[in-house]
Amino acid sequence: VFIGSCFGDSQLIRLHPDKDENDSNIEVLESFTNLGPIQDFCVVDLERQGQGQVVTCSGTLKDGSLRVVRNGIGINEQAAVELPGIKGLWSLRESIDAQYDKYLIQSFVNETRVLEIADEELSETEIDGFDHNAQTIFCSNVLGDCLLQITEVSLRLVSTKSKQLLKEWFPPNGERITVAGGNVQQVVLTSGKRTLIYLDVSNGDVTEVKRIEMDQEIACLNLNPLGEKSDHNKSDFVAVGHWNLSLSMLRLPSMEVVCTESIGGDAIPRSLLLVTLEGVDYLLCALGDGYLFTFAIDASTAQIGERKKISLGTHPMILSKFMSRGATHVFAASDRPTVIYSNNRKLLFSNVNLKEVTQMAPFNSEGFPDSLAIATETSLRIGVIDDIQKLHIRTVYLREQPRRICHQESSKTFCVATLSIRINRDGEEVEEQFIKLFDDQTFEILDTYQLQEFENTCSVECASFSDDPTLYYIVGTATAVPQESEPKEGRLLVFEVIDRKLHLKASKEIKGAPYQIKPFNGKLLAGINSKIELFRLSDSDTGHMELVSECCHRGHILVLYLQTRGDFIVAGDLMRSISLLTYKQVDGQIEEIARDFNANWMTAVDILDDDTFLGAEGYFNLFTVRKNTDATSDEERARLEVVGEYHLGDMVNRFQRGSLVLRSSDTPTTDTIIFGTVNGMIGVIAVLSKEEYEFLLKVQDALNFVIKGVGGLRHEDWRSFENERTQGARAPKGFIDGDLIESFLDLRREKMEEVCHAIGSITVEELSRKIEELQRLH
Repeated sequence: VFIGSCFGDSQLIRLHPDKDENDSNIEVLESFTNLGPIQDFCVVDLERQGQGQVVTCSGTLKDGSLRVVRNGIGINEQAAVELPGIKGLWSLRESIDAQYDKYLIQSFVNETRVLEIADEELSETEIDGFDHNAQTIFCSNVLGDCLLQITEVSLRLVSTKSKQLLKEWFPPNGERITVAGGNVQQVVLTSGKRTLIYLDVSNGDVTEVKRIEMDQEIACLNLNPLGEKSDHNKSDFVAVGHWNLSLSMLRLPSMEVVCTESIGGDAIPRSLLLVTLEGVDYLLCALGDGYLFTFAIDASTAQIGERKKISLGTHPMILSKFMSRGATHVFAASDRPTVIYSNNRKLLFSNVNLKEVTQMAPFNSEGFPDSLAIATETSLRIGVIDDIQKLHIRTVYLREQPRRICHQESSKTFCVATLSIRINRDGEEVEEQFIKLFDDQTFEILDTYQLQEFENTCSVECASFSDDPTLYYIVGTATAVPQESEPKEGRLLVFEVIDRKLHLKASKEIKGAPYQIKPFNGKLLAGINSKIELFRLSDSDTGHMELVSECCHRGHILVLYLQTRGDFIVAGDLMRSISLLTYKQVDGQIEEIARDFNANWMTAVDILDDDTFLGAEGYFNLFTVRKNTDATSDEERARLEVVGEYHLGDMVNRFQRGSLVLRSSDTPTTDTIIFGTVNGMIGVIAVLSKEEYEFLLKVQDALNFVIKGVGGLRHEDWRSFENERTQGARAPKGFIDGDLIESFLDLRREKMEEVCHAIGSITVEELSRKIEELQRLH
């Protein structure tokens, strides 16, 4: 039975006729993560790596939890050592049929080092038959219980038992080996620049099978056997990359050239990989400029099929195959390391949360099971990789409902407002509300402050005040008496974290509910019922701190949302849409500059730039308004002009400025706003230039022409703005549907060309590159 939940995770369960040891007839087979409803969230860099993570207040009552949402794939580090200059990395087993890897081979410019794992510890050792005074080009276990080492001078076969040299093969005429690749039975290498030699290395011997001269210089090659379980198989083909920017597929053992593919551009192929993912055979080609070509190939004929090109960085890339949880994946080591994987027979790319990786080798040892050995410019790390998926969600179960959350970097804590319901002695439900302090790494509860009866938390913020650099948690509460339609009383509580505990430093009684509070130029701004009030923190006559009201602005229905920038204040009202105000420091007054005269029921507001403001309203729409700075009359200047309207299809509860992307040197610097919704959606809004918007509008129109909606539903109809006051739906404007734009990358080649033809004067490769750059925003 599938049980779908709006307030917690959904489940697939099995019903049993007999009870189990827990006195239950229900067995949970699988759970499906649901972030909804997201009542609040914050964006923080918990791992201090320059990448934001979203921590949400999710679920209700006993299903309440904190969810830590992280983009990309993490590496859980098991061991690390400073070791600069690694040029190659391979793992070797004690015998070809051994279950675990035992050796980790590191190649440097003029030497080769070996790490051996014993008793869960890594120690440096030597393999007698290896040439440790030369740079290793390729290394592997081979059939016949041998270890294979290829240097620029020779190919060596070494016994896995005695570690002595069994056989050494030298290239003809004293030439150097420049490129080499192999598997457990075969080796293909280059002697000189164009001589390609095919060797059989099984059964403890080296046999030259075929030698040919290529027309072009060879840059890289690969002969990984295709197929899901192919580790001990021979390869029928070898893929070769040339310096003249082309690829060749050669049939083995004849070395006959089956097909050649030009890749164009001006960057040479640096790494090739033949790999099977979810039963589909691919040739992956990494270039020196960080681009990756993916080719579907026919394993029976080696004919190269449809190709796609994607940017995965700016530096040369090295491709390596590895296994994780029984599935094959590919690691692309570069300045923006990426895991390439397949889902529903479609290639997907997920960033690894490391700054830069130069080499990677799978390292499945007893001490480090299912691990990866990863080399950077300065170090060697061994770690376990996360589940292969784009978003990773960690759940911190609270068994009570989290309502508001705020992070404080200085104390490394979260302040969370929670609601729980208990049954009293009379069998009645009683609400209890708490302010809880959590450690931001372990999520251990450090301290708890219980609120008074009927007191509800409305807002939580972190702020400092003028002449006091101390960071405080400010909590706004309202007393919700059951007989009152609106709260008439509330409190502003000022907490300082001392020794990981909450200390109440000041408490201010107020007349109403502080639905939103914001730090504002060294003071505290609060939306309290129908007014916006400004407070400063000062010392009272008794020597204690107190919040003192400085000024206020009235004339609203309910001020639910506030956002600030400089001296400007944007207010979101229950019914009266968005107002723009300013604080005049000389006069000590808050004045309204302009407002949107449409009657929108607001659910969230934010500021896009000095003149443009973002709003979400109760009919699942987003809209933007702009100041009329060029208006000629006071009446026009007092009106905020609606410049964007878009139907999202979900109710937004919160906007927060931030990004889930690990920023690198070539990541677009566009500011992004993250939003969370009632149904658990996390989305990203990015500001586009006028030129970008006009171009993407053409792309959107072309995609709508080529891709037909399910059931004949037009994209424009779904995204049209409509609520109770509009006379029919209004066509969307000022917004681009990013999901629709990115769907271009999933189209077949002929559909891509159809879209580009509809746009005019752009190639598939150019459009793909532009859209891939946009993808890196989230």
